[in-house]
Amino acid sequence: MAEIAILGHGVVGSGVVEVLRTHEESIARRAKEPIHVKHILDLREFPGLPYAGIFTKDFEKILCDPAVSIVVEVMGGLDPAFPYVKACLENGKSVVTSNKELVAAKGAGLLALAQKNNLNFLFEASVGGGIPIIRPISQCLAANEVTEIAGILNGTTNFILTKMIREHMAFADALALAQQLGYAERDPSADIEGADACRKICILASLAFGAHVYPEEVYAEGITKITLEDVAYADAWGGVIKLIGGVRALGNGKIHIQVRPMFIRRDSQLANVDDVFNGILVRGDATGDVVFYGKGAGKLPTASAVVADVIDCVKHMKARKYLYWEDAKPGYVEAYDRAPAEFFARVQGQGSSDEAFSTAEKAFGSIKRVIRRGEAAGEAGFTAQGLTEREFAQKAARLEEMGVRVLGHILIADY
Repeated sequence: MAEIAILGHGVVGSGVVEVLRTHEESIARRAKEPIHVKHILDLREFPGLPYAGIFTKDFEKILCDPAVSIVVEVMGGLDPAFPYVKACLENGKSVVTSNKELVAAKGAGLLALAQKNNLNFLFEASVGGGIPIIRPISQCLAANEVTEIAGILNGTTNFILTKMIREHMAFADALALAQQLGYAERDPSADIEGADACRKICILASLAFGAHVYPEEVYAEGITKITLEDVAYADAWGGVIKLIGGVRALGNGKIHIQVRPMFIRRDSQLANVDDVFNGILVRGDATGDVVFYGKGAGKLPTASAVVADVIDCVKHMKARKYLYWEDAKPGYVEAYDRAPAEFFARVQGQGSSDEAFSTAEKAFGSIKRVIRRGEAAGEAGFTAQGLTEREFAQKAARLEEMGVRVLGHILIADY
């Protein structure tokens, strides 16, 4: 019998217990032995639960129990999760976690510690919740050179954008609805400002390219500036707006990585990933584009991914799973504003829309106009190709000097 401990009994932690209890027999068959939860660490009391007797408030009780071979960390955050996980790996216990913040910030060091002690540190649930993505990249696509990954990695922002696209709902109203339905936290800043998606794409980049990418190295822009006018222009252009976390290998030993709203074509495999669903596209040299789709969060989807890792840990108790990346060399992440790209821009002049576009042509050179229904007087939309972010900013500044204001610009993706 494999004895495990769970750190945290919140949404995911309680879901892990539920999955283990509900599917006890089938899990035992797959793991080749029964899996038993011996301890659950939580500061709260749960007197009404049938397993109330296994709760503890003392982490040392878990750490010093030689029978516990696997610890499941589902507390979230870095403190005390990081010192607890580190201590477990130092004391002969493999770790399974759903903690994206922990893996994004400390993954390289924890993987090295697991390797040193011939243990496992598994984190399938840290990206995409119930969507399998860590194992497919590390195993199923191992024969490929992965060249690019792009994903809709946050359900809250995707729900908000879906409401804006389908129902022409203003951003603030869509956010309020997301909170009302429980799709967004009371403080949803990490979601709508792109921090949540940033952590996830950093984990995927680290895994796919073998060098650790820290969230603070990545350009991240959320959806707070997206307007219904932008949504209408995207529709007129032939696509939709999605918050995309993307990374690609540049071929010179560096990567380009960013999180930001992007225009994507209607025929993109990511265009119809709506509501709280996530979609992750992996581009390999042999397979081409492969897309993974499903609910990116939630109690049972995330818990199922955690339990799958626990089963994997039990099956590889004496044979460590190869999952590893190292710290990156300085300069590994290319500055986000140096890569040539295509942009959509929305501008506002004092005269007619035609005059605003004509002035934009003088500032930007060759551009293509995008006309939406209900275009306001003096408003114009256009796309510009082959510019870096820096070059776009320079031309936008020149346009401002010519009396036409740039209301916003959005990257155009090629997924």
